[in-house]
Amino acid sequence: MGKARVNPRKMMEKAIQVMRQSVQEYREDGAPSPLVGAVLVRPDGSIETAARGELREGNHAEFTLLERKCVAEKLEGCVLFTTLEPCLNRNQPKRGCARHIVSSRIREVYVGIEDDNPAVAGKGIEHLRRHGVNVRMFDRDLQEVILKENKRFFEWARQQVEEPEEEPISLSRYESSVPAVEMQDLSPKALGLYRSRAKVRARVESEEFRRMLHQQGILVEADGGIVPSGFGLLLLGKEPSLAVPQAKLLARVERADGKSSRREFARALVLIPGELEAWLNKVLPTTIDRSRMERKEQVDLPFEMIREAVVNALIHRDYDIAGQKCQLVVNSDTITIMSPGGPIPPVTLEEMRDFSAPIKSRNPLLHHVFARMGMAEEQGYGLTSLKEHAEDLDLPLPSYAMEGDYLVLRIYRTPESAEHVLAPKVLNALSVSERKGWRWLSTKELVSAGEYAREIRLEKRAATLHLKKFIENGLAEKVGAGRSTKYRVIRG
Repeated sequence: MGKARVNPRKMMEKAIQVMRQSVQEYREDGAPSPLVGAVLVRPDGSIETAARGELREGNHAEFTLLERKCVAEKLEGCVLFTTLEPCLNRNQPKRGCARHIVSSRIREVYVGIEDDNPAVAGKGIEHLRRHGVNVRMFDRDLQEVILKENKRFFEWARQQVEEPEEEPISLSRYESSVPAVEMQDLSPKALGLYRSRAKVRARVESEEFRRMLHQQGILVEADGGIVPSGFGLLLLGKEPSLAVPQAKLLARVERADGKSSRREFARALVLIPGELEAWLNKVLPTTIDRSRMERKEQVDLPFEMIREAVVNALIHRDYDIAGQKCQLVVNSDTITIMSPGGPIPPVTLEEMRDFSAPIKSRNPLLHHVFARMGMAEEQGYGLTSLKEHAEDLDLPLPSYAMEGDYLVLRIYRTPESAEHVLAPKVLNALSVSERKGWRWLSTKELVSAGEYAREIRLEKRAATLHLKKFIENGLAEKVGAGRSTKYRVIRG
């Protein structure tokens, strides 16, 4: 008998159903425990499920599934779906769920969301990948469900101050200390901003505040003392670029009159959005729509889009790539943000282009701090916000591309920008009517020939010829066949 075909979406949804059966642990302080569900799909298509605490108090879902319900089975060829990133370490003599998965010889795992603890986020996934496990993430909409239903637990967990455990997995060398950096290299202004925006009750100079920074990985032990980690220096340092030269943002504004303005931002990452806003207020024309760079509810655009994009570039860039800095270029048509490093595995460039990239962080500590300060989405690249901002203004949807070692995001400032950025050869090949159609199509994800015809007010045959022209010039591609045929803009 051949191996049964797995329907990943169906099993993701099943894992969420199982997650809701989790049994809360009894704790005198009323602290919540996470909701976690796991589904094992065998080669013959049969399944086994487990929820956290299902059989025993506090037992993790993956442990219950692998070491209780399926302990006598050979699990090679099985596929595992789990709603929360498997833990790497537990208190002795217990073993982390990621280690149980590797020992079970499971080679394909779908993970719902990363662990919300920045000290361990991504490390269970990295352990699996380093041991030959193919890791994929749940679909973005299902990740949002998991986050929502675990909201109470995550809010509680972020307030806890515990001693950090030793982790053998390192996602970046900047998790450790960097040479010649001491506590006095942290910026009082940056520390104060973090405290106020994250609503931390402990005072900056208190032992409680210091313990929180240590628990988060902002401070680490080195040479018998406590010093900033590399990421701690990047986030809160007076001049991080002295020790990490690539920790800068290079910004350039090119005005319509041919003049340009440049600025290099090299202070603590948490200070850069505010400094960038103040500088852009000075150099951009007074007619531009402005809101605050720090994340706010109900803000105007496209200034908010700059904030979203720059913060996400600073958070998700690969700081282990030396000699390359984040860059921002603003001109009359586009806002271009260049971030060293490609998409974070298992996220693909195609998923980013169609705004379906699952939630994944390259640098969980940076993301955690910015999210606590209300300056970034809880997890991920901020794709949802960027897309919604563009749709609200009827702007062309943003595009992603890889250019060398840089992940390049382009945001369009006007409806006409999609036409202005076309290569002269392509632009000249389009008629006036086709250019109008292209401006509208660039604001959409998928459209049918009928939808295009109605919007541009053409006969369907003429609309189909427009779409064919776009395909011939590399602007769009056909998706599906027959009555299900749709057309998608090629972005990037």
